[in-house]
Amino acid sequence: MEDWKRSGWVAAMVKAIGKGKYFRWFDSGDICSADLAKKIYNVMLQTPNCEHWLPTRSYKIGGIEDWLVSMSFLDNVTVRYSSDSVNGGTVPGNTTSTIIQSAENFIPSKGYALCRAFERKGKCGSCRACWSKDIHTVAYIAH
Repeated sequence: MEDWKRSGWVAAMVKAIGKGKYFRWFDSGDICSADLAKKIYNVMLQTPNCEHWLPTRSYKIGGIEDWLVSMSFLDNVTVRYSSDSVNGGTVPGNTTSTIIQSAENFIPSKGYALCRAFERKGKCGSCRACWSKDIHTVAYIAH
């Protein structure tokens, strides 16, 4: 929570990502300020060969939303606006996510994906739906 505030954080993140092909931001937590959003944007800019997935609820916070829009214009970034719903409700946006109670609640349609990490002990495996701008909404099973 505090590390991102140091002056060398962007360079350290770029180095840590290195030649990685995929990077997920925030396994737990979210963007807490516009300053952090700006730093994340700079990391994304400096790692064009890495596909970034940023799940977030911070689109509701003034000052952060502008950075999220800028991030979403980058070819290597998918900003996925997370719904607060645990019953499949969605939010406006090009790439979003929601939570459903069970796989039986998922209604397949074009541009929608069911996250099957629950079948793989929480692991993505070869799935990259969350990183894809072609997938409008990803539904996660409540856990």
